[in-house]
Amino acid sequence: MEAWWNQSSTDDFILLGIFSHSPTDIVLFSVVMVVFTVALWGNILLIFLIYIDPRLHTPMYFFLSQLSLMDLMLVCTNVPKMAVNFLSGRKSISFVGCSIQIGLFVCVGGSEGLLLGLMAFDRYVAISYPLHYPILMNQKVCLQIVGSSWAFGVIDGLVQMVVVMTFPYCGVRVVNHFFCEMLSLLKLACVDTSLFEKVIFVCCIFMLLLPFSIIVASYARILGAVLRMNSAQSRKKALATCSSHLTAVSFFYGAAMFIYLRPRKYRVPSHDKVVSIFYTVLTPMLNPLIYSLRNREVMEALRKGLDRCRTGSQH
Repeated sequence: MEAWWNQSSTDDFILLGIFSHSPTDIVLFSVVMVVFTVALWGNILLIFLIYIDPRLHTPMYFFLSQLSLMDLMLVCTNVPKMAVNFLSGRKSISFVGCSIQIGLFVCVGGSEGLLLGLMAFDRYVAISYPLHYPILMNQKVCLQIVGSSWAFGVIDGLVQMVVVMTFPYCGVRVVNHFFCEMLSLLKLACVDTSLFEKVIFVCCIFMLLLPFSIIVASYARILGAVLRMNSAQSRKKALATCSSHLTAVSFFYGAAMFIYLRPRKYRVPSHDKVVSIFYTVLTPMLNPLIYSLRNREVMEALRKGLDRCRTGSQH
């Protein structure tokens, strides 16, 4: 705790950011802020619709509401600070602020990765065992799935935050990123962090490949179950149900694997910053759009909600 306090009382970290104040970058910054706004309100709206519409009180939509909550936390962890720094011209972030960013980012990222994997298992049970689905995926099981995802992320986030922020940082604390990204921060440490970086690399392999293997195994079985269906309409409905989840998985795991499963010598800060924008802003925006536009139940709930608003305004 003494080392933590000594560091927190010294200079702030400096975030170099991703945008300059050139006309092109100002346009790109505006685009990112529009995407951030859509991500923010899209996820809030989806959580609200799932909460108020009884037809969406099913395991799949319960998991989806948790996914939206995670996306909300992810997009709010880094983007507001980036925007404040860009607009104010200040590039600093306090030691405590940096710690919170690292902890929340790792926590939410880990939780979301595991939840996406377990959501694939949910789709497998729904398609392969439709008659037993309400029993197999009862409320207790759903809460256990969500609880384990959050617990996994929280523990991982706390451990990594404490270890990273315990390292001594000396000299000019300039982080070549738009938020306190853990691997970018470790480059500034005054001590050798290579062992810890290897441990983190192994943890990333586990955190990404374990849920990804669940997804691959689930969808391999889903494909087999779909091919055995006699009705073309049933096959179409089953594939439509899974396509939204597969799209979300592709965006999340594609970006995460690009950033965290590459050897250190292939890491380029400019590439990592661009992919991080995709990972922290674009994916949280796309998830509610993908799930709402591809799911008839969500669109019907939205229309029902809009009709209620019109009726209420007329009275």
